[in-house]
Amino acid sequence: MLSVLRGEVSAVEAARCNGVSEQSVHNGIRLFLDVGRKGLETGSRRRSSRELELEAENEELKAALGEAHVQLRVWRKGAEYLGSSRISR
Repeated sequence: MLSVLRGEVSAVEAARCNGVSEQSVHNGIRLFLDVGRKGLETGSRRRSSRELELEAENEELKAALGEAHVQLRVWRKGAEYLGSSRISR
């Protein structure tokens, strides 16, 4: 099918080599192009398992960073409170 699209062989030749009808070759090409076009229009693609793993890890790290940020703010507030209470005595 790709060889037909590249112009290397005709649909008739591809059909004969693969034991199918010329119409089957044309239908296959049409389907191939339609699916490819739809994929490009929607921008959708199947993500790899590694990509999904990294995405999950990224979310975990963002959550951990958020928690650490909150803890740091609490510690700073506590330090400010302790520092001001010692000065006011």
